[in-house]
Amino acid sequence: MSVPPESAIANAYASTQLADAYSIELPSGTSTDPEVLARFIFAHQAPWISRLTAVRDALVAGLGLKTARHLATLQTRSGAGRLGIFKIYGTTATEVILGEDDKHLDFRLSVLCSGQSSPGGKRHLTLSTVVHCNNRLGRLYIFLIAPFHRLVVQSSLRSAARVGWPSCDEDGGASRAPNQHARHTED
Repeated sequence: MSVPPESAIANAYASTQLADAYSIELPSGTSTDPEVLARFIFAHQAPWISRLTAVRDALVAGLGLKTARHLATLQTRSGAGRLGIFKIYGTTATEVILGEDDKHLDFRLSVLCSGQSSPGGKRHLTLSTVVHCNNRLGRLYIFLIAPFHRLVVQSSLRSAARVGWPSCDEDGGASRAPNQHARHTED
């Protein structure tokens, strides 16, 4: 499966050097708010991801690229318009678009909730990424980082499913939904 055509990032760039999508079936009763689900995914990542990000930051800082550490300070300072290290580019009832623009590349990340929430209906969460490289450094960067990107996304979805997706009970309080397994699709 490609980036879902109903996603706002499906045609974000005239050309992309990376476009992939990972989907997971959501259990009945899971929150339908894509921003809540995105925050949950990023809050429950495996510890090795933050260590890998620190290594990435150390390697790219000398190239003048944005680091996760720097982007995290933007969240701390303002909080508005950011979800963790990512800028929020848009939200709808079914999708949140995150991303960042840098001198080497621009990317968008979509967290899309699709399907029926009716009894017996299957709902899916799809995490999609599109990357547009601005120069040779961007193309080299994405070539080196793409395998790690795939591992991070797959691990993040598995971790969130293991913990149990957030759901809202009748009182509006958060609880956890049963686990599900992720599947990957890629262009």
